[in-house]
Amino acid sequence: MKSIADIKAIRDKMQSEIILRDNDETNEIRVVVGMATCGISAGARPVFNTLIDEVAKRKLTNVKVTRTGCLGMCKLEPIVEVFVPNQEKVTYVHVDSEKAMNIIVNHIVNGNVCKEYLINDEE
Repeated sequence: MKSIADIKAIRDKMQSEIILRDNDETNEIRVVVGMATCGISAGARPVFNTLIDEVAKRKLTNVKVTRTGCLGMCKLEPIVEVFVPNQEKVTYVHVDSEKAMNIIVNHIVNGNVCKEYLINDEE
């Protein structure tokens, strides 16, 4: 078991992260991958790993790649959502590792949404 001082240090660290997360002025870009069983079975794990690798390789310190559960559109998995501050959420569908790399290069680095990976009316 940790000491009271250790627990307080953990609490203080987490409090500062909550404040940062709640701050609307942050410039952090969030990339969220649907990783429920439907997403994993459709190939979300390699997509997630590719996104992590590309962000690290490019040293993108303002980009956070995270997982979430089911996004409710199982037939469109793997799904990747991109949240850029002060912009609309962008949802990419049927993402594979190659598309994940393109999302990092075109959308995250250059600011151009990869429109060909978005949901279309035929889905």
